[in-house]
Amino acid sequence: MHLVYPAVLSALLFCTGLYGVLARRNAILVLMSVELMLNAVNLNLVAFDVWLSRAARDTLHSGQALTLFTITVAAAEIGIGLAIVLAVYRNRGTSDIDKLRDTAEGQGDAEPGAVAAQKTEATA
Repeated sequence: MHLVYPAVLSALLFCTGLYGVLARRNAILVLMSVELMLNAVNLNLVAFDVWLSRAARDTLHSGQALTLFTITVAAAEIGIGLAIVLAVYRNRGTSDIDKLRDTAEGQGDAEPGAVAAQKTEATA
């Protein structure tokens, strides 16, 4: 099999994931798009490892080993990311990224010191 086929498929998967990261507003769909991008990279690693191993017979399969490492890191990243999204959803009631960004910026016209003073007065 030619190297072009997995490379083109990997590029299409990566572009689809990149579109999902840039266009989606739901945090879970953004995490799924990041996973799609990582899988495209893994496909490229394995394809180039197989292609390069044909040239030299006694080579270590470093592309496949790096792919296993990437899969392990991606699984941990998704586990932690999903836990963060669930915690934010429980606190804020939404997983919409634009609404979360608006609440993180504050009230807009108020100064940061005034907001902190209001919070301390409300708790006292």
